[in-house]
Amino acid sequence: MAELLRDLRAETESFEALLEPLGDDAWERPTPAVGWAVRDQVSHLAWFDDAAVRAAADPGGFPAWLEERFTSVDDLAAGARGMPPEELRRWFRTARGHSLEAFAALDARDRLPWFGPAMSAASFVTARLMETWAHGQDVADALGVVREPTGRLRHVATMGYRARPYSFAVRALPVPAEPVRVELARPGGGVWTAGPEDAASVVRGPLLDFCLVVTQRIHLSDTALELTGEPARAWMPIAQCFAGPPGSGRSPKSGEDQGHSG
Repeated sequence: MAELLRDLRAETESFEALLEPLGDDAWERPTPAVGWAVRDQVSHLAWFDDAAVRAAADPGGFPAWLEERFTSVDDLAAGARGMPPEELRRWFRTARGHSLEAFAALDARDRLPWFGPAMSAASFVTARLMETWAHGQDVADALGVVREPTGRLRHVATMGYRARPYSFAVRALPVPAEPVRVELARPGGGVWTAGPEDAASVVRGPLLDFCLVVTQRIHLSDTALELTGEPARAWMPIAQCFAGPPGSGRSPKSGEDQGHSG
């Protein structure tokens, strides 16, 4: 948990660094998520951080709280659009600070309710890091900023690999019985791996590309990922590491973007 919390704080700082120089007009700049501006990416993270605090503080009452307050991510974004940028920035900082405090009091094995199945506290924190990175990518794309990949991507990749069965289940598709190996080049050198070493089906390529695909921030055809075997080829076009219904992902760069994910 200490390592995860340290990396979540670092990812939070990276996200806030994108927002720091922005004038009010830039908060209204469209992101690749159709209908969502920079402000909507920030309010999304803030709302779900508040929800995370609720899940940690009152696990038993969380499902009823969620049913009363949640309709859709688009409705939540629309409801925050009258908030001035500086107030929105404060909301995110306050919500993230409270969530970090709540997470620090948990054991890694504690179970927390969420939108899908309950998760361990360690997986929960990993999910918040993944969300921060993915929505930060939307903001960076809107601003034309190229972010340097970091070692923190290993957390996103871990979640993406473990969510392979969910990617099929959420689409009511059978999960291929054969395992998949993942071998990804880390930023700065080295290889991140997951899955059996003797698996016949393998995903190879940059760690960054894999993370962009499993968070549905890029179309598979716009990456350098190499897929060997039918299980890998069946998985990667539908890969999804976030809870909820199937994401619409992104179109190839030659086409128009399609909706938001996560």
